[in-house]
Amino acid sequence: MHWITTAAALAALTATAAWLGPGGAAAEPPAAPVAGPDPAAADYPVDCGPYGITVTDHLTVDLDGDGVAETVAAVHCDAGAGTPPHGLYLLTAPARGENAPRVALTLVDPAEGMTLENLAARGGTVSVRLLGYSSPDVPRSAPDQRRDVSWEWTDGTLALRAAPPPGSY
Repeated sequence: MHWITTAAALAALTATAAWLGPGGAAAEPPAAPVAGPDPAAADYPVDCGPYGITVTDHLTVDLDGDGVAETVAAVHCDAGAGTPPHGLYLLTAPARGENAPRVALTLVDPAEGMTLENLAARGGTVSVRLLGYSSPDVPRSAPDQRRDVSWEWTDGTLALRAAPPPGSY
């Protein structure tokens, strides 16, 4: 009988606490996601000749914590076949009186011949895996080099941080 009385008292106390809730606490609704610059509207510094540019991946993030979202966009020439190199760009809001987002920073230049995968952001850091080629003889469809890199917002700028090359540790 003692155990039944103790269990009933504990259940009543738990139910009362759940019903009353914590005093003075109020749940705030989660902040609405902030839209960053439209990557499809940007004018990228890439010469694709007769081909257009394709945005292959993008993400919106407030890198500097100022409440204004930036967009990081991965693009390449729309060559129709093969594996064209990517460019990775940081986009900011259009300048006053303009409609297109501004390319504020080139993170990866297509001239470097890299392709990209695993674009991600967390807090003030953007990360990506770079895929490359050890020589011109390596087929463009089979990159034989890879390196994970990130850019971290530090002291008012994005600082590049490269992970050690695979197999070097």
